[in-house]
Amino acid sequence: MTAETDHDLTREPVATHEPSPRSGSIALVLLVAAGLIAVAIGLMTLGRAQAQPYILGILAVLAMVGLFNLFAFAAGIIRFADRNLDDPIIGRISDHSFDGLAVTDPRGHVVYSNAAYLTLTGATGPQEVRPVERVFIGNPDVSEAVFRLLKAAREGKRQQEEVRISGQDGSQGRWLRMRVRPLGSGKREAKYAVWSIADITRDRERQEDVFQELQHAIEYLDHAPCGFFSVNPAGELAYVNATLANWLDYDLAEIGSGGLKLADIVSGDGASLLSSIVAVPGEVKTEVFDIDLRMRTGKTMPVRLYHKLAFGADGAPGPSRTLVISRARDERSDPDRAAEVRFMRFFDHTPMTIATVDRGGNVVRANARYAKLVQGLGLDSASKSIFRAVNARDRHLLIAAINQAAEGQADIAPVEVALEGTKDRWGQFFVTPVDAAENDAEAAIVHMLETTERRALENQINQSQKMETVGQLAGGIAHDFNNVLSAIMMANDFLLNAHKPTDPSFQDIMQIKQNATRAATLVRQLLAFSRRQTLRPQVLDLGDALSDLAMLLRRLIGEKVKHETIHGRDLWPVKVDVSQFEQVIVNLAVNARDAMPDGGKLIIRTANVTAEEAAKLAYKGMPAAEYVRIEVADTGTGIPADIRDKIFEPFFSTKEVGKGTGLGLSTVYGIVKQTGGFIYVDSEPGQGTSFHIFLPRHHAEPEVQEQPAAVVSATNGAAKETAPAAAEAKPRTDLTGQGTILLVEDEEGLRALNARGLRSRGYTVVEAENGVEAMDVLEEQSGAIDLVVSDVVMPEMDGPTLLKAMREKNPDIKFIFVSGYAEDAFEKSLPEGQQFDFLPKPFTLSQLVAAVKETMAKAG
Repeated sequence: MTAETDHDLTREPVATHEPSPRSGSIALVLLVAAGLIAVAIGLMTLGRAQAQPYILGILAVLAMVGLFNLFAFAAGIIRFADRNLDDPIIGRISDHSFDGLAVTDPRGHVVYSNAAYLTLTGATGPQEVRPVERVFIGNPDVSEAVFRLLKAAREGKRQQEEVRISGQDGSQGRWLRMRVRPLGSGKREAKYAVWSIADITRDRERQEDVFQELQHAIEYLDHAPCGFFSVNPAGELAYVNATLANWLDYDLAEIGSGGLKLADIVSGDGASLLSSIVAVPGEVKTEVFDIDLRMRTGKTMPVRLYHKLAFGADGAPGPSRTLVISRARDERSDPDRAAEVRFMRFFDHTPMTIATVDRGGNVVRANARYAKLVQGLGLDSASKSIFRAVNARDRHLLIAAINQAAEGQADIAPVEVALEGTKDRWGQFFVTPVDAAENDAEAAIVHMLETTERRALENQINQSQKMETVGQLAGGIAHDFNNVLSAIMMANDFLLNAHKPTDPSFQDIMQIKQNATRAATLVRQLLAFSRRQTLRPQVLDLGDALSDLAMLLRRLIGEKVKHETIHGRDLWPVKVDVSQFEQVIVNLAVNARDAMPDGGKLIIRTANVTAEEAAKLAYKGMPAAEYVRIEVADTGTGIPADIRDKIFEPFFSTKEVGKGTGLGLSTVYGIVKQTGGFIYVDSEPGQGTSFHIFLPRHHAEPEVQEQPAAVVSATNGAAKETAPAAAEAKPRTDLTGQGTILLVEDEEGLRALNARGLRSRGYTVVEAENGVEAMDVLEEQSGAIDLVVSDVVMPEMDGPTLLKAMREKNPDIKFIFVSGYAEDAFEKSLPEGQQFDFLPKPFTLSQLVAAVKETMAKAG
């Protein structure tokens, strides 16, 4: 240990500038050890008894020396010497550093500083050394920076500031870089701060010189007679010179803000040309393009681009260096170059893809539309073969056409093939041979016109026509079935009236009734698909309607499927048939449940769709208007693409035999279409299915006095109909009546049953097979007919014609039309002001007599 009280950090600090001398000596240690050995040998010669007092004395002296050193070390009077601190190499590194170094204690006093620090702070000796804040006190240019440095020093953080010190008497100032950091990571060392000051004036002067040279270069580039721009790989303009900005009528500051892209200033598909350069790792390519640039006003100007692009080692392109030469003056000064400009405009702006190819199908030249096609198909730009753009299954057709052109054959028939890529796209290729004498490298000119939209439209029209044909067939079948079912249900009613519940045959008769009712339900579904059913539309709040259905849906879908309804805010009203709308939601929910055998989630969402939003949707056939959208989505198995277009066809089902009629979605389709709405499906296998229903928004009209709800009348084709459901829900206790009824029905069996039923209730019934016979009966009865019950579709004279003829003779005669079709099928053929009641087939005896009695009770 060495006593170094002058370097004790706990006492008054003194600045030092020379390394302290090394304390202690190995020779002194050896001398003390030799002395102790000599004393020990001398005492051994005296004998044990005589030497004992001397030994005790020596041990006492050594113990006192040791105890003194312990107290001195504890009091800080002496300390153990640190070899690193006394290392002359480390000391000279800090003392002779170019940067000024100083160490301050927690009170801010300087405990160490080197010679450079004295020079930079203007101190003449160690006695004048001052901390940084005292050196620059009163300098407003430096005070804020010094304050931040002091704050960092107190918090034990690192901080760096660069400040400019003004010169005295007008002399040039200087730049200083000041840093501060804690002395060490220990708790005690962290309280000491190490300050460094460096003069960076020359570095700043060099930077300013470089900046001035850069400013001159930018000014030269901005005012050059040619345009320059640089575009990054993302297609954003990183730089545009003032000349090009002036040509395009853009503000240079606006372009520099990064808000402009290459596609904003290049007309047509020219941007695709610039991004179609084949990448070669590590190389620099320069391509020449003749394209049109688009001004801010929308006008175009022809230019020639020298587009230089450097590729990295991985093939990634860097920012471009592009020279722009305006060719607008060529059109006036040089006719040949003007013709070239016009040709390039035609070549690049044509809506067809144009490319010249060699015998192997490799592209020699191509226009901008071809470059856009290649990028749109996701093909590698390095591939020059035009065959890569064609799907592998159709590629042989284009190969054969190009081979014919290479042989010089003319009038090659165009080929329509599927294009490569993930999407279903089609193109029609026109191949024309090239004269071999003109160009050996080119064998054919290939024009391609994309036909994806045309084919989609053709498929849509074919599908629409097919659905319409199937709908007409379904409607015709439904009409015939209704006549058969009416006869069955009427005869069944007679049997029920003739048998008591205790009769052994009663259960069989009830089974017939239930099956007949089930058959009637299937017929109504067919009519819904053919859009010939009877609807009773009313203004409806979809949110309330879906809330009312929630309990029913939970029972239908079961416990495995979680149901959630998300209501849109402030939904617009719609005008729909409530029961039919409920059938739509129920059918879709049941299908969703069947698609999730292991459970899942059923979500029903509602929202308003404005005309602007509808115009942006990708659904074809739906005009831009205001709609209310109902989305029914599930997390089920999804619908394969090959059957997605068939799901709305009647009797098409993917379910097992006996587990579905195939009329569920066809019924939904018919109801939505008849309501004036649209339905679309989005589905991917394994990703679930979403049905999107768009119902037109209902705009409120002036209120009209409504007729009683029991019988819905029609004036000017607005049909009124007796509600069979209401008749069954609230049966009349007395269905008997009096009067003469003319029953017109071409089905003899059905006519006889209807007449028998009416006669059993007390009415006088006169029968007629068709309209002509009914007119004869009316003449014979001399106006004694109280009511006419007539079919709509009959030979010789149909129902609407019969109504007009009878109203000419008796304007007050009452009419009930019965038909398997809806009243919409014939109401348009009636003249203005005609009133009638309507009863849809099939109907029961009670429904028939209820409708007759209600109509007879009306005032004439």
